Amino acid sequence: MSQLEDAIQRNVRDALAEDIGSGDLTATLIDADTVSGASIIAREPLVLAGQAWVDEVFRQLDQQLVIDWYIGDGQTADVDDVVCKLVGKARALLSGERSALNFLQTLSGTATQTAAYVQAVAGTGTRILDTRKTIPGLRLAQKYAVRMGGGSNHRVGLFDAILIKENAIKSAGGISQALNNAREQADDVLVEIEVESLEELRAALDAGAARILLDNFAIEDLAEAVRINTDYGYLAAELEASGNVTLESIRRIAETGVDYISIGALTKNIRAADLSMLFRIG
Repeated sequence: MSQLEDAIQRNVRDALAEDIGSGDLTATLIDADTVSGASIIAREPLVLAGQAWVDEVFRQLDQQLVIDWYIGDGQTADVDDVVCKLVGKARALLSGERSALNFLQTLSGTATQTAAYVQAVAGTGTRILDTRKTIPGLRLAQKYAVRMGGGSNHRVGLFDAILIKENAIKSAGGISQALNNAREQADDVLVEIEVESLEELRAALDAGAARILLDNFAIEDLAEAVRINTDYGYLAAELEASGNVTLESIRRIAETGVDYISIGALTKNIRAADLSMLFRIG
């Protein structure tokens, strides 16, 4: 949690420095003592994410500013729902408006897209995972938003899990050797290996893989992979499907029986949710 809190403060500090720079020239047109109210409104159905980033934007600009939230992270908002109301110095509200909305729209877009994929596999037992295909600088923020949408996080980065892909397998001398090297190097983290065929799947299972990424498998091959894995009994691995997953195809993928489906589009191909801030003076 402290890592996320540090990321929120850093994200907001960078965003405000980028937007305000040496000073908000427009805000100086308003008397420094003017107090204003504002509301953030949803303009479309969405799953909210980003409350802490909005709070931090205005905390850094005016610690006396008050925000009352009516819809929390992970909850749904409908068209014209009031997400929150704010009261404070008008200058702070104006200076923070764009940065606050940028965070809220981007993270709510991530959460909303995740929720659509999660709903598409409801009842199958398959879990939806994110990837490292995130907006630079917003890795932890987007992974938080994925959780708010009902998804689960894969590794945060290259430091907290091992995912052995094709080039690493070749360099190590094969699947078995790559897995052995990984276990010797770090036996306290997730070790996952990517395979591209049923033959490679069998080799990974024979080598004792605990988790296997099935890369760009056809539906019928995913089903066969699940059958083969089941035959290994207590030596079976967790199976993760990945590659070219869409909302149209994900249900069929989940119904093959894989444990996970990882989707880069959760954080890479997002559309910002439509939210706006309306001001009232006095």
